[in-house]
Amino acid sequence: MYDLLKGLTVIEGAAFIAGPSCGLYLAQFGATVIRFDQIGGGPDSARWPLGPNGQSLYWEGLNKGKKSIAIDLSRPAGRELSQRLATAADGIFLTNFPAEGFLSYEKLSALRPDLICLRVMGWADGAPAVDYTINASAGVPMMTGHPDDDRPVNHVLPAWDLLAGAYGAFALLAAERNRKASGQGREVRLALADLAAATLGNLGNLAEVNLSGADRPRSGNNLFGAFGRDFLTADEHRLMIVAITPRQWTGLVKALEIAESVATLESQLGVSFKDDEGARFTHRGPLDSLVERAIAHRSLNDLAPIFDASGVTWSIYRTLAESLRHEPRLFAENPIFSPVTHAGGDTYPTPGAAARIPTDTRLAATPSPALGADTDEVLTNLLNLSSTELGRLHDEKIVA
Repeated sequence: MYDLLKGLTVIEGAAFIAGPSCGLYLAQFGATVIRFDQIGGGPDSARWPLGPNGQSLYWEGLNKGKKSIAIDLSRPAGRELSQRLATAADGIFLTNFPAEGFLSYEKLSALRPDLICLRVMGWADGAPAVDYTINASAGVPMMTGHPDDDRPVNHVLPAWDLLAGAYGAFALLAAERNRKASGQGREVRLALADLAAATLGNLGNLAEVNLSGADRPRSGNNLFGAFGRDFLTADEHRLMIVAITPRQWTGLVKALEIAESVATLESQLGVSFKDDEGARFTHRGPLDSLVERAIAHRSLNDLAPIFDASGVTWSIYRTLAESLRHEPRLFAENPIFSPVTHAGGDTYPTPGAAARIPTDTRLAATPSPALGADTDEVLTNLLNLSSTELGRLHDEKIVA
């Protein structure tokens, strides 16, 4: 954990991925992140994957290094307490609760006018949505998959949620920087739908359809607009090979000793594959065949040293279990991982911050809290509740 945000306190009332990952990133850079949940756990407290003791490894992963308080949010006293928490400390609140209701910005800013609130939403109009439904609406699953199969292909990686977490952390810090200069609080609403639409616009996908009048056809595992695909070796290892830059392309041609065949094809088609990455995609059929034949009669052990010596950009397709065993750069020897014992009782390699600061080696991860483990500490230190007040809240089962 770094200390770049040391001294900053963020209150988090959020579930699922986008909001908690935003809080996670802030915590990993030194912010004190205090999250409140419903007593017994919120809607994501038991989400899969589960550990051997039934604990949510998902919840543990997204809430590392945070403090946890459990409140009965179904009762007026619990909701009032959550409002006090949301507006306490530095007045920075991260949530995916509805824009209207007891945690609305209108109600919270009445308690603290300079409050900064980041609100993660599905649709910007407040309609419910999750990453997977937004992705379906944006057309991405219809671009994904093989041309001979018209079924949509859902992505297992919740890209919009993860982008929202990172973008939300940036937006919160931008608003906090502005408040230091102006004294003004604000609510920032970040809708997954807006993030998806903007990203497709930023990448040129939207302009492509607007200007061409047609959807992009599916291209299977081929990398759109350049050369890249999966290929099978003689000993049945499947490799991902990519050649975007001229250097990557010439390295691949050299490694596979196909320069003469490529030159013949270029002459027939009137193109230069070295200078035009788009041509590599347009003519992927014959190029794929050339590369397939060159790889199909060689083993992985033959290809690996040649590829590395020639600067080819490639990797082996692995399952995650295989990657844990055979990709030490990713996991076993990666210093962002360290063994951590979490509240669920299990110890396993756990990542700290993904960003590395060469002059700061404090990468070790911190454990996730047990649900409600910091309730008394937070209420005493943050809201200055007396032991009598704290006892009453416990007696009335407002907190746990």
